Amino acid sequence: MPIVVETLTTPSQQDLQDLARLYADAPAWMLAGPEQALALVSAALEDGSLIAARFNDRLLGAARLQREDVAWQLSDLCVRSLTRRRGVGLRLVNEAQRLAQEAGAGLRLFSKQESAEMNALLAPLNLKLDVAQL
Repeated sequence: MPIVVETLTTPSQQDLQDLARLYADAPAWMLAGPEQALALVSAALEDGSLIAARFNDRLLGAARLQREDVAWQLSDLCVRSLTRRRGVGLRLVNEAQRLAQEAGAGLRLFSKQESAEMNALLAPLNLKLDVAQL
């Protein structure tokens, strides 16, 4: 079964549990703790910007995709530690890139800190990571 990327609008209880586990696995520099993860997920669900990678009805990765006129912004990308380096992050970025292109917009990727993992993920895509506090 392939990894399906979708915009989450009405997550199930299982989805919410998966998101909590997923962002609990986030690097310390990305989120200060569970409260910040909950705030991120809540805000992204509220404005319709949360995209998630699903495999076998479970969420393995998520990111915030904010749709702007000229350049869309992908941020807060996180993949469960158990499934890292298996293409989940790449699938999220590729789908965000496809959706932005379809809308005639570019895609900018943001991170709160430079990381070797993000740079390795983006290198084959010829995308640059912007380091900024969003």
